[in-house]
Amino acid sequence: MTASTRMVRCCRRIWCAFILLAIVFAISCSLVCGLDEGVGAGVGDQAGAGDPSTTASDQSSTNEESPPKVKVDATSSSGNEDDWGSFYDPNNVFCGKFDCYKILGFDHESWGANPPSLKDITKSYRSLSRKWHPDKNKAKGAREKFVKIAKAYEILTDIEKRAEYDHFRDRPDEYFIKYGSSVLWSYAPQSDASIIVIIFLVLGSAFTYYAQKNKWQTIANHLVKAAVEDLSPREGGSTESIEIREKALAILAEKKKKESGENQSNGSTSKDKKKKGPKLSGKERKEKEWEELRPICRELVNEIEDFGAGFRKPTMRDLLVVKMFKWPYYLASSSVWWSKYALRRLRKLELNDEEREVLTRNAVGEVTWVAVSDEEREKMQTLELWNTDNLVEWREEQEMKMAGLSANRRKQIKKMRKRGSAEILEEDLHMD
Repeated sequence: MTASTRMVRCCRRIWCAFILLAIVFAISCSLVCGLDEGVGAGVGDQAGAGDPSTTASDQSSTNEESPPKVKVDATSSSGNEDDWGSFYDPNNVFCGKFDCYKILGFDHESWGANPPSLKDITKSYRSLSRKWHPDKNKAKGAREKFVKIAKAYEILTDIEKRAEYDHFRDRPDEYFIKYGSSVLWSYAPQSDASIIVIIFLVLGSAFTYYAQKNKWQTIANHLVKAAVEDLSPREGGSTESIEIREKALAILAEKKKKESGENQSNGSTSKDKKKKGPKLSGKERKEKEWEELRPICRELVNEIEDFGAGFRKPTMRDLLVVKMFKWPYYLASSSVWWSKYALRRLRKLELNDEEREVLTRNAVGEVTWVAVSDEEREKMQTLELWNTDNLVEWREEQEMKMAGLSANRRKQIKKMRKRGSAEILEEDLHMD
């Protein structure tokens, strides 16, 4: 390293040292000056507080230098709602659309760093309440103004409420998050829940009543058709339709006999009848007979109140209101029965007669159970139809009976089905 290089480095170090010393000196001078000013101000304050000869002009000059606390004349501004300002409070959590401070005569835009104290708020509230109290002021709207003034006083004297009110002043988005808004949308007036429940019960009762009526009418129409057209059991007829047809024929024969007697008494003869109209074909005679039987059969069917299996004419007990009163009973009784059934199965006891009847009834259905005789019901219980395989086999047996198959043919089909290669032939299904 040469001598010139060493000299350059030495000079650089000296300059750096001088710069650091200058910086330290400048910082020290600034701190000393700041401390001297603080001490001087403190001594001046102590002298002013301890010297009783301080003039009013000095105090006024000092007050002029401090930030002013602006307070609007409460008695003049709070009398008019136009001077109450505005605030985003659609849900009336605070003072509604008015400014709580403005209601009590304060202006938040003018007080600066010195908001009104609790003492100032109380003083303003007392003066305003004396002016607008309903017992002292009989002017129109005095009561409403007094209520709003009391609400503003309640908000501003509650520390938490006032802090929240001040926070939400310039933050309507946070107000919306916490309290929602009625400005973006408006709800329709709330309906009385009791009226809605009554309407629901009335409509539900009307629906259940007419549903039961339609249920009965479906069976009645089928029974009328079966009786008029003399349908066999395979075609949809039943013992009831056969009985109704026999009664209708007897009534029709008696009616014709009575009409013929009246005609004879009027002097008409059988020859006169033969002359009336052309001769009818067999099909036309049958249709004519059906038209004569249909009103008689309809009257006879309308006299039947209950076809069984729930197919009955509607009554008051079919109304939804009445059914709702029975639901707890049905639910409780069903729960008790199935609980007993489960306990008996856990104890591995045999099925009693009641359990066999209930299980069989649920398996075959209410309609089938009511339609069969007591002997058939006892036989069905012995077949254990609550088992799926037994139920399928029993239903196939009933289909073959309805098809009119003989006992031998049914046995043959059963054997073939056990082998897995049999189906009921089309000609078997249409055998008489």
